[in-house]
Amino acid sequence: MISFWPETASTLAQRIDVIFAGLLALSGTILLLVLCLLIGFSVRYRRGSAAPRGPMPEVMSREFEIGWTSATLFLFVFLFWWATSVEIKAFLPPKDAIEVQVVAKQWMWKTLHSNGAREINELHVPIGVPVRLALRSQDVIHSFFVPAFRLKQDVVPGQLHETWFQATKLGVFHLLCAEYCGTDHSRMRGKIVVMTPEDYAAWLAAQPEGDDLAKEGAALFVERGCSGCHAPSAKVHAPSLAGLYGRTVALSDGRIVTADEAYLRDSILQPKKDVVAGYEPIMPSFAGRLSEGEIQSLVAYIRSLAHSPEDRS
Repeated sequence: MISFWPETASTLAQRIDVIFAGLLALSGTILLLVLCLLIGFSVRYRRGSAAPRGPMPEVMSREFEIGWTSATLFLFVFLFWWATSVEIKAFLPPKDAIEVQVVAKQWMWKTLHSNGAREINELHVPIGVPVRLALRSQDVIHSFFVPAFRLKQDVVPGQLHETWFQATKLGVFHLLCAEYCGTDHSRMRGKIVVMTPEDYAAWLAAQPEGDDLAKEGAALFVERGCSGCHAPSAKVHAPSLAGLYGRTVALSDGRIVTADEAYLRDSILQPKKDVVAGYEPIMPSFAGRLSEGEIQSLVAYIRSLAHSPEDRS
């Protein structure tokens, strides 16, 4: 069976398809209008016809140009607003979204659920529930692409990227890399498995138990020596991490930033980029000393301290 329209399986896909259909209809209308005018003028002003060929009145010409230009400008602004409003929604995941960590590497997708369940080239999600993806690359530029969801997010090494989706159809859907990333780029593929909430809960419970990200991060926090500076009992003058995540932070250069995941990541890899006011830039960089998975764990641990009265390291 030949399908003239790709499968639609997410809320984002529905909105994207409406925009695509609207642009297709508009383009078809303009093409039909131009074609009709072309044929009409060709017949009316053919050689030997008695149609008048004098110059167009100046007033009519000016009004026509102003009207056509204004209509085109209004249409462009409307289309820009319409498409942008959909794109902006794709960057704002709901607060109740399930969080999944995704690491791209040559040539696979590694996914990690909040309870520690791990998958390679697969991602199981419940239908009708928003899923927030925190994406990182371990080596080169990749692109997380799910055609049925109309979801495509480039993943640049050294940066944290976020996107989200909400599946609307049960089934298995292709997960691809849409950015050439090396020799086996074409083999970097996986699948998104959309399940009922009950089946998803059963699947999640059946996965091998593993330490969750926060617990792994707590162990790394001590193992890598972070507790020697950031613990309450530390003699080194370093910022406290208890309750840090989500707070606003005053920097030494006068800027005010929010301690989100991107800020925490930069503080680990580029500690001299955003120095907290009142502290010396003495923290060493951990770039090249921590894997993407370890960075994820440390960030998760710091997030777990967001509502803690004291540092639990």
